[in-house]
Amino acid sequence: MEFDKLIRERYSVRKYKPDRITEDELNTILKAGMVAPTGCNYQPQRVYVLKSDDAIAKIRTLSRSAFNAPVVLIVTLDENADWKNPYEEGYRAGIQDVSIVADHMMLAAWNIGVGSCWVNAFRPSDVKAAFDIPDNEAPVLLMPLGYPADDCKPAHLHKESKAMDEVVRVI
Repeated sequence: MEFDKLIRERYSVRKYKPDRITEDELNTILKAGMVAPTGCNYQPQRVYVLKSDDAIAKIRTLSRSAFNAPVVLIVTLDENADWKNPYEEGYRAGIQDVSIVADHMMLAAWNIGVGSCWVNAFRPSDVKAAFDIPDNEAPVLLMPLGYPADDCKPAHLHKESKAMDEVVRVI
């Protein structure tokens, strides 16, 4: 798909068909995350693929925003692996790195007909405990994946954007 069309048409899918995506589609999505740029290429993201019936049932009890997707990714930040800014204490690249990885995966998914949604509506501590995520990892987002339901459509705010002069400053 042409990139401009891809980024304009992709939307957060909140209703999925029950059909599982194929292994090839899943691998395409995961590989897109692997090529995403990260600070010093440290790649601090960790991706947990939930697709067993038990794992999907469990995540649905932890977030109603799993939207009954047949596959859900938990994307975490390995806090021991991200780039730390040597010029100012406390500035790190980890959250940005994970965000870039997630964005690459969402766009790759849409490009092959798979819907996704960035989900922050969950308690990270509950997800860590439920899936035995190591102490050094922080869940950043959930990403439901699947084929959009036939009656799924973008939210009413999808096509709304602020004016460029409200968000861009040329100095």
